[in-house]
Amino acid sequence: MSKADWLYGMHAVLAVLESAPERVLELKIQSSRQDEKILRLQDLSAQFGVAVGAATKQQLDDLTQGGNHQGVAARCRLAQPQTEHELMALVQQKKQGLFLLILDSVTDPHNLGACLRCADAAGVDAVVTTKDKASGLTPVVRKVAVGAAEVVPFIQVTNLARTLKQLQDEGVWIVGAALDETAVSLYDADLKGNLAIVMGAEGSGLRRLTKEACDSLVYIPMCGRVDSLNVSVAAGVCLFEANRQRVSTC
Repeated sequence: MSKADWLYGMHAVLAVLESAPERVLELKIQSSRQDEKILRLQDLSAQFGVAVGAATKQQLDDLTQGGNHQGVAARCRLAQPQTEHELMALVQQKKQGLFLLILDSVTDPHNLGACLRCADAAGVDAVVTTKDKASGLTPVVRKVAVGAAEVVPFIQVTNLARTLKQLQDEGVWIVGAALDETAVSLYDADLKGNLAIVMGAEGSGLRRLTKEACDSLVYIPMCGRVDSLNVSVAAGVCLFEANRQRVSTC
């Protein structure tokens, strides 16, 4: 069973109440807040039998260790990282139309949270990252992800190059995002079928072994003076181009 901890922020708490209310054990609401979103939280809590208690701003600051809680915190059984074994079980179960986002050593929790949010919006089946030298599911990640961290499977692997080879053996096409002479425009790439899009770390991009393990490389055409994007923005661009090719509607 996953451990219980405090999830905070209006959007994150609403998202978990709407998608997985069985995980919510109790809710704390700042006593001075009375607005439409608070009423929505109270209605959902009553509907699913979640205990609601009043709290001061200082009490919520203490619960969330000074996080930007927006007057709301929920004690939840939070989703926990999964393993390579669970990734391969997902691949074999899905069989067709698998859609993965793979992050190569992304260390910034804000970027990871934003990537999870984009992945959920684009219909990704799981987000895969490295276990070492990468951000995990921290409170900041969960806050930035606004609930996506609780519903999108988050998988940590010990050897990314080995995992990519295993995915290829299962018929998954691996597409890495990189500024490379062999890369083709994202908009010319075929992103249908069983697909994993691989994004590199902030600044350094894909590691050499990761890049070599990809079946193909793509770049995002840039029209301005900058030559790169934040990893979470680039992930969103790539995921939604794949989404556009794969489905006409969500």
